[in-house]
Amino acid sequence: MKTATARARIQPEIKERAENILHDLGLSVSGAFEIFYRQIILNNGLPFDVQIPNEVTRKAMKASLDGEGKAFNSADELFEDLGI
Repeated sequence: MKTATARARIQPEIKERAENILHDLGLSVSGAFEIFYRQIILNNGLPFDVQIPNEVTRKAMKASLDGEGKAFNSADELFEDLGI
């Protein structure tokens, strides 16, 4: 029997965007929270890595967001560029 309640305060934009995705997936907010909590139990912690990116990673992320970097049409092109 489900009788416990969990509450959280979050930014309205984040809430709306997440709930739209959950709706598209056919999940309620309660269902999503239950899945998240079950994953915490199964993983004995958060079900994803929580890390602060190093300087190299931060620069790569910024370059990607700024539209910099290379794009490839196939894995073969990527491998060729990498020399493998």
